[in-house]
Amino acid sequence: MNPQLESLQYKTRRHFFKQCSMGLGGVALSDMLATDAYALEAPGNPLLPKLPPFAAKAKRVIYLHLTGSPPHLDMWDHKPELVKRDGQECPDEYIKGKKFAFTSGTPKLMGSPRTFKQYGKNGLWMSDAIPHLHGVADDLCIINSMTTDHFNHAPAELFVHTGFQQPGRPTFGAWTTYGLGSENQNLPGYVVLISSGVQPNGGKSSFGSGFIPSVYQGVQCRSKGDPVLYVTDPPGMDRSLRRTSLDALRDLNEAASKDFAHPETLTRMAQYELAFRMQMAVPEVMDISKESKKTLESYGAQPGASSFANNCLLARRLAEDGVRFVQLFDWGWDFHGTNPAEDIRDGLTKKCSTMDKPVAALINDLKERGLFEDTLIILGGEFGRTPFREGRTAKGKVLGRDHFPDCYTMVMAGGGVKGGYTHGASDDLGFSVARDKVHVHDLQATWMHLLGFDHEKLTYRFQGRDYRLTDVHGKVVKGLLA
Repeated sequence: MNPQLESLQYKTRRHFFKQCSMGLGGVALSDMLATDAYALEAPGNPLLPKLPPFAAKAKRVIYLHLTGSPPHLDMWDHKPELVKRDGQECPDEYIKGKKFAFTSGTPKLMGSPRTFKQYGKNGLWMSDAIPHLHGVADDLCIINSMTTDHFNHAPAELFVHTGFQQPGRPTFGAWTTYGLGSENQNLPGYVVLISSGVQPNGGKSSFGSGFIPSVYQGVQCRSKGDPVLYVTDPPGMDRSLRRTSLDALRDLNEAASKDFAHPETLTRMAQYELAFRMQMAVPEVMDISKESKKTLESYGAQPGASSFANNCLLARRLAEDGVRFVQLFDWGWDFHGTNPAEDIRDGLTKKCSTMDKPVAALINDLKERGLFEDTLIILGGEFGRTPFREGRTAKGKVLGRDHFPDCYTMVMAGGGVKGGYTHGASDDLGFSVARDKVHVHDLQATWMHLLGFDHEKLTYRFQGRDYRLTDVHGKVVKGLLA
């Protein structure tokens, strides 16, 4: 599509006269500058692959979002002092003036009941809840100094994926496909896989395209049943009739595009054609029964089932087939302690058993296939958990933690990040960042850098303003780079 026509859709009369007041020289200059903008859409097919402005360490992304946010103090962030002071009242200076989702008054400190040890060449601290990840410690980049602005699930989830706490902004996956296109034109550039049977807290906005063309939004696929809903031809329509129908629609849409230059017209055309190609390509790539017995066992995957393990294996297959961005959402990490499944002892052991084995297998599988070095893997939730017991369950036998935005952990691997490395630290009790704070916007800026973009320049103009993933914030965290 013509980028100037797209931009003019959002110009007000005031903008028009203001620009024209500069004269033809100003108009000519703005036209020349527009040709230097990042990621202009390829005419006719916005998902054609594009080169980033500078050399990228990562060519693709696999983002594993643990919905609900895992208890980082029981998995990644070892706090011996918190264990020593288990059961004591929280010091007033840590909680004074602060609000928590389900806790009020003076809560009791809770040290982790998990056993921590150091693993890998550099001695990364990890708990017994994630035994399979111990074996890939040298590949992990653990950030123990994360901080976010929100402590409720949906706003915090949208914040980490879109840079803003309310629906309506493009997600990281949408920005990635907008900037880079996709290497496989028979598959979506941005695929979403959901396990545990529950949609993300932010709904489809957590993998949407916001105000940029919807061709860049995530396409949800399933590991059980039809891989993509409504792609299969209905009864009475064969493939040749489908092709004839699409040709007619294409002619109508091309005429509409010439007359009105609406960005969604080209998007609609691209999506119809992609859906036609997906009818052949998606069933093939989603069929994990073709994997070896050894591979299936390494992930804990079962053909025909719906699970996080299956989705991790599918993520590798999709990445290998040229999908630019694969997003996994796994529900069940909200460890409040309201029932035994949310207990940070047995409950966490059971939940982690569904996650750490397939994630470790994914890392090893990518390494064996030569894909690890240029695949950015991201693992984590939307915030952290408190260093004290959750208020509603404080007097019960089940141990749980409340939501906590001030300090938590995210993990990365591959794609140009420093392996066998722990970045930053929280204080002795885990209440605040003590060293090398990383805000969500900083992490997003770093992701864009690894993909070959200056996060301040990959923008999309909407309602008179240039928007970006990091909003008006963020700086690249150089310490995370290999």
